[in-house]
Amino acid sequence: MVLVLVVILLFASLKVVKEYERGVVFRLGRVVGARGPGLIILAPVFERMTKVNLQTITLDLEPQDVITKDNVTISVNAVLYFRVVDPLKAVVAIQDYFFATNRIAEGTLRATLGQHELDDLLTHRDRINEQLQVQIDELTEAWGIKVVSVEVKDVDLPDTMRRAMARQAEAERERRAKIIAAEGEFAASQRLAEAGAVLGAQPESLELRRLQTLSEIATEHNSTIVFPIPIEILEILSSARGRTR
Repeated sequence: MVLVLVVILLFASLKVVKEYERGVVFRLGRVVGARGPGLIILAPVFERMTKVNLQTITLDLEPQDVITKDNVTISVNAVLYFRVVDPLKAVVAIQDYFFATNRIAEGTLRATLGQHELDDLLTHRDRINEQLQVQIDELTEAWGIKVVSVEVKDVDLPDTMRRAMARQAEAERERRAKIIAAEGEFAASQRLAEAGAVLGAQPESLELRRLQTLSEIATEHNSTIVFPIPIEILEILSSARGRTR
């Protein structure tokens, strides 16, 4: 019986800690340090060990109702990435670091996003993610937790706000289209003014342009064309008729 008891105690005192884990050892209730990875030998009855995972943990936060700085109610959810960097603090300083980090992240998410306007949340999300990461990391540092990053995933807007933003985007597109059309008209008017100045300075060019236009019309359209006769030609004809009399 003694031999069997010794064997049982021996196996109970042998613990294996994986590469991504650390074992926090307590001796008669007092922490003596973190051990691992590998094979750990504990003093039977006097020592016990709590394992802590050092891998990066992905925490999907529940959707939070947030009132923005410009009084718009939205629903936001985010993803938090964190890991344990101090196993002793994670075991001794806090009862459940996973639950505590979750609650701290949700509260910080509501408080931080409430300080920004809706346009900032939609256009400067990277900056807000960085701000959330810094604030949550400062609060969890005392527990031996390192917040790697925070990603705001979805911003759920009310239906009235979606319709208002759609109307605003449509009005913006119409404004840009009108500006582009006006710029095109202005450029075209400048070119026409320059062309008119050139043709006005050289009457022969104006006549050639008129004849070219008549040629194009006669080619493309089968219709009667009324050709205006220049006054100079009429004056020449009148003078010739007077001489014949």
